[in-house]
Amino acid sequence: MKELLIISGPTAVGKTDISIKLAKKLNGEIISSDSMQIYKYMDIGSAKITKDEMQGIPHHLIDVVNPEESFNVAKFKELSEKVIDDIAYREKLPMIVGGTGLYINSLIYNYEFTDADKDEEYRQYLCDLASQKGKEYVHGLLKEIDSESYEKLYPNDLKRVVRALEVYKITGKTISEYKKENEKILYDIPYNIYYFVLNMDREVLYERINKRVDIMINNGLIEEVKKLKDMGYTEEMQSMKGIGYKEILYYLNGKISLEEAIYLIKKGSRNYAKRQLTWFRKDKRAIWINKDEYKNEDDIVEYIINTIKNKRDIDKNKGF
Repeated sequence: MKELLIISGPTAVGKTDISIKLAKKLNGEIISSDSMQIYKYMDIGSAKITKDEMQGIPHHLIDVVNPEESFNVAKFKELSEKVIDDIAYREKLPMIVGGTGLYINSLIYNYEFTDADKDEEYRQYLCDLASQKGKEYVHGLLKEIDSESYEKLYPNDLKRVVRALEVYKITGKTISEYKKENEKILYDIPYNIYYFVLNMDREVLYERINKRVDIMINNGLIEEVKKLKDMGYTEEMQSMKGIGYKEILYYLNGKISLEEAIYLIKKGSRNYAKRQLTWFRKDKRAIWINKDEYKNEDDIVEYIINTIKNKRDIDKNKGF
């Protein structure tokens, strides 16, 4: 069975440096599971790894599509599985590194993503309805058919509201029921996984996030978004709705001040980190690593390597 190492955690926790060190020691190649780093030309706002930072370690699924192109979890799963097979065939260790939980789950939960899971016409109808009658009206449609989603989701979270309605229309089941059915095939996957989630003190993490945003601004995020705007990319596109891009685009379009944009980027990034942590806690196979408990990153790398070796020995004794 192919091995798959996963290094995940919230934004700004420090996944990149640790993954590079692990790849060097474990003869690994890295597959990015970041929903923004797939886009070309979007480097600063996505905190995309540079060639120098890669230190010679091959990285995959970075700069895959243009910003106007659609990309979804089904496409990620398709491309990742091909890359994983290729890396494993060359007797190297495939490493999934990134913070997009849905992308990771598409590989380790063996979800099936097909065209039958979508109804583009109905989705557009709901979006048009939201424009005409308001997001609150569309959110209200959930109340009778999926009260759980109605309570969990806010009207402003239109994308997820629409998805919940779409899933019910297609399957006749609520999105919660649909997910539970998929989770029944949790272990029916072709990989022996080693899943690690990096974490740290919440206040320290938030401070790192705020500092990262300041660095992005100083490194030219405004100029990057301006260039994207001049290339014809607009706020309606999926790529331009990413944190950091939509706020600066609002600023460039005169909707908010630069100070407001920076504040919203920091707030949005902190909220995203909180959602990521909530997501990762759902998988009981994930081994959590509190970075505050280690003297340095080398100690974390050593712990991960020893954990993998121990698991390999246990599996070997079991005859796997």
